Amino acid sequence: MKRRLISLLALALCAAAGSDTIFVGAQSLTANFCISPAICAAICRGAVEKGRSAEDFIKLAAFELGPAEPFSVPQAHMPPPLVNPENLYSETDADKFSPAVAGALPRIYVPNLITGQVDVIDPGTLTVIDHYAAGASPQHIVPSWDLQTLWVTGDVSGAGAHGSLVPIDPRTGKAGTPVKVDDAYNMYFTPDGTSAIVVAEAMRRLEFRDPHTMELQGYVNTPTCSGINHADFSRDSRYAIFTCEFGSSLVKIDIEKHEVAGALDLSTGHMPQDIRISPDGVVLVNGETMKEVGFIPTGVGTHGLYPSRDGRRLYVTNRGTHSLVGAPHGAGSVSVLDFRTREIVGTWPIPNGGSPDMGNVSADGKTLWVSGRYDGVVYAIDTDDGTVRSIPVGGMPHGLTVWPQPGRYSLGHTGNMR
Repeated sequence: MKRRLISLLALALCAAAGSDTIFVGAQSLTANFCISPAICAAICRGAVEKGRSAEDFIKLAAFELGPAEPFSVPQAHMPPPLVNPENLYSETDADKFSPAVAGALPRIYVPNLITGQVDVIDPGTLTVIDHYAAGASPQHIVPSWDLQTLWVTGDVSGAGAHGSLVPIDPRTGKAGTPVKVDDAYNMYFTPDGTSAIVVAEAMRRLEFRDPHTMELQGYVNTPTCSGINHADFSRDSRYAIFTCEFGSSLVKIDIEKHEVAGALDLSTGHMPQDIRISPDGVVLVNGETMKEVGFIPTGVGTHGLYPSRDGRRLYVTNRGTHSLVGAPHGAGSVSVLDFRTREIVGTWPIPNGGSPDMGNVSADGKTLWVSGRYDGVVYAIDTDDGTVRSIPVGGMPHGLTVWPQPGRYSLGHTGNMR
């Protein structure tokens, strides 16, 4: 395959899903709470960004972090090479554990926006066995590149909230001392493991930090990317593509040069969220030219994307509502997409309605764990037949992770493993 057809499968929230190069999951925003995608995005921008302009964010970053100067980081090593060029996820197959996760407790960690806590579920008993405070506005549980720490990212969306990163020791399941940052909606790691990339959504910037101490290395302004959100990396690790939730666009970041390398305005009516690369590197959005080349309809409120352990299928969560404030017992479902044919081969509705949001697949590949964002539950979904079991957690559960997971290293988010 030509290098110029680098493959990111991106699925983005709010208008539709899919394509056959980058899969971007999306959801249309023409129902109930939002009159139009533009109005919906404006509401989001107003709530999160408080009406500031692109120029305001550049000034704010310079004030808080110093001038945006070129920076370099230690080049510790090259990213581990692909084992199977036909399947980027070959080393995340069922039970292919790294020695680095030895001793990690089998747990599901669930951040809750309403309670400000992390709920801990024992997957064997399907019960909540612990919970503890983890920042004012916990959003995602992010495995570190070296698989030694789980980080709880916290942003500024809660009342009086200040961004934070709270470490969890996966061997004890307990939280450590928070690291204060301005804003941390999400977090990723460069493929070589030399930097954590803190996604400061409300600040429109990406902060490159030491992956262990979280000391700032430098930052990249993304002033045109309103609501910078989720990401995935190219096959050769040269760049990452981030979704711009409130701007109906994508932004491309050159990882070596630490700069914006391109952008793509998506079709009308999209609010892009999650994005994942396809196993074989074929893309729906051409990563080199940044052009949109396809679309796959899924369900109502398309949001999260999770590859199966064998890399053959993609589980697409549909939150069941187009409303920004959410609604319980919506038309929630999971769509099952065949990576090879780019076709939906199954749909699993949530019994009596629900709101499947974010999570990941169990280590053995038999269970899809996802938060029920507007229903105060966590779903354990059988990947053979779509049977759903629910565990009450209350509040608004969000970016949960399953741990331990197979793989050699983590690129961040809720467990984008390679």
